[in-house]
Amino acid sequence: MINFAKHFSTTFTAILLTLTTPCLSQSNGFEVIRSLELLDQIYEHLEKYYVNDIEAGRLSKTAIDAVLKDLDPYTIYYHESNIEDYKLMTTGQYGGIGALIRKNNNYVYISEPYKDKPAEKSGLKAGDKILVIDGKGMKNKSSSDISKILKGPKGSEVEIKIERDIGERKTIKTFTVYRDEIKLPDVPYSGMLNETTGYIKLNSFTKTASSAVKSSFLQLKNEGMKELILDLRGNGGGLLIEAVRIVNMFVEKNQVVVSTKGRLEEENNTYKTMADPLDIEIPLIVLIDRRSASASEIVSGSLQDLDRALIIGEESFGKGLVQRTYNLKYGSKVKLTIAKYYTPSGRCVQRLDYYDKNNLEKVSEIADSLIKKFKTKNGRTVTDGRGIEPDIKLEPKLLSPITKTLFKENFLFDYATSYYYKNDSIEKASKFKLSETEYTDFINYVLNQEFSYSTKSEIILKDVREKLEKEGLFEDAKIEYNALMDRIVPSKQNDLIKFKSEIKSILENEIISRYYYQSGRAQNSLKEDIVINKSIEVLKDIDNYNHLLGN
Repeated sequence: MINFAKHFSTTFTAILLTLTTPCLSQSNGFEVIRSLELLDQIYEHLEKYYVNDIEAGRLSKTAIDAVLKDLDPYTIYYHESNIEDYKLMTTGQYGGIGALIRKNNNYVYISEPYKDKPAEKSGLKAGDKILVIDGKGMKNKSSSDISKILKGPKGSEVEIKIERDIGERKTIKTFTVYRDEIKLPDVPYSGMLNETTGYIKLNSFTKTASSAVKSSFLQLKNEGMKELILDLRGNGGGLLIEAVRIVNMFVEKNQVVVSTKGRLEEENNTYKTMADPLDIEIPLIVLIDRRSASASEIVSGSLQDLDRALIIGEESFGKGLVQRTYNLKYGSKVKLTIAKYYTPSGRCVQRLDYYDKNNLEKVSEIADSLIKKFKTKNGRTVTDGRGIEPDIKLEPKLLSPITKTLFKENFLFDYATSYYYKNDSIEKASKFKLSETEYTDFINYVLNQEFSYSTKSEIILKDVREKLEKEGLFEDAKIEYNALMDRIVPSKQNDLIKFKSEIKSILENEIISRYYYQSGRAQNSLKEDIVINKSIEVLKDIDNYNHLLGN
C-alpha cells in the first residue's frame, strides 16, 4: 500500500510554501505547519481505516483544488495529467487531434475540425457522433471528459468510431488519428473591410500574439489600410508582456503601458514600451465586450488612457489580477495570483472582490463608494473597478427565445450538417446566402421536431397566475387571463418567420463553417455586425474621431 498521507502532504506542502514563502511571519508559519500536520493525520487515518481503498492522486487533487478555489478562480493547480491545458493557456498549443466538440443529447459530436489538422486530414467531419474511443463507449460522457481523452502527446494515435448521418442513411466509420501539436491561431482572421479600413481579430495573448498582429498589420498596410479596427471581443487574455508589445506598435518608445503591485516588493514592476512603434498616427478603434479580460483590458485600457484609440462595444469583464506559474514536483504546476495591474492613468479594472467574500461564498463587486475617477492623457474621465468602459457603448442585441431554443436544441447545427451532405460547395464566405426556398426547407425541418419554448411575456403571465391563485383571485380573472395567454403563447411557424433575419444569419454562419472553417466564420460574421458598422461610421468622420479622443 502506498503512503497516501506522505504523497498528499508532499504536494500540498509544495503549494503552501509557494503561496507563503518567503514572507512567512512567525504566527503564519505556525498556522501553516499546524495545518499540514492535521492534513497529514487525516490522510493517514483515511489510508489505514477508510472502508474502501483510497485513490491517492484523485483525492489529493480534489483537496488541492478545493483549497485554491477559496482564493480566486485564477489560482489553479495543474496536475501532470492536465499539463496540456496549461500549454494551451500559455502558448495556444496542445497535443491533440485539432477539433472543436459539442454535446448533443447523449453523445458528443465533432462540431468543427480545424483546417489541415489531424482530425480533418484523417476524414473526420462536423456532425460526426463520437461513439467509441480506443474501444471504450462514449455514451453519456461530457465534452470535458472526451476533450481530455482526445488530448495527448504528438505522434500518439487514437482510434475513433463515429456515426455519420448523410441524410439518406447513417454510416459507422472508424478513424485512426495521429495526434499532433495543435496551435490555435492568435489571429483567426484579418482583412480589409473596405478600401481604407483594416481589421484584425485577436483571439488570445499567447507567446506569438504580438508577432501575429504585427504580421497582419504590415500586410494590411501593403493593401492600402489607412485606419484600423482591432477586435478583442471574446478575448480572455493571456500573457501580460504580449499586451505591452501590442500597445507598443501604436505608441512611442519609453511610454508606461502597465504597472503591477503585489504583496512582495519584487512584484512591483512598471512595464514600458521598449521598441520603435509601427504607426503612431493611424486612426485606431479597439472593440471589447463582456468577455474581454486581462491582457485585452491592458491593451484597451492603456490605449484609452493614452488617448491613442477609441474603445467601442460593451463594458469589459474586469480582471485586474496578474498570475505567475511555478513548477512543482512530479511534473505539476501551480498558477498563483501575485499582483494587481494598473493602467497608465493609475486605475485597476478589477471588478470582483474575491478577498472580501460574504459568508465565504458570494463574491461581490467592488463597492460603489470605493470607485475612483482618473484622467486620460487628454483629460477625459475614466473610472476603476468596473472593467474598461467603452467610449462608445453598444449593447448587444438579445436573441429571441426561438433562436436560443434552435441553438440549444442543436437544430441549427444538425440542419447545417444535413445541408453540407446535400451541397458539394457554396459561394465564398463573404457572399454566401441561403435562398428563400432553402430557408423554407429549414422551417419545415424545424416544424417536424418536438420542442417547446416560452417568451418572456408568457413567463411573466404564468407568474401572475401563481400570485392570483395564492390570493384566491384567479377564478375572477380566468377568462381574461386565458384570452391574453392565447395571444402571447408563441407560434413556432410565426416566430420562424418573424425572427427570420437573426435565425438565417446564425444558420448561414454555421453552414459556412462546414466549408471554410474558423476563418470563414469570422469573415461572414462581419457583414451584419453592428459594432463593426458603427466603427466604420466613426472612422469616416475623422474630426469627430479626434473630438471623441479629446484632441
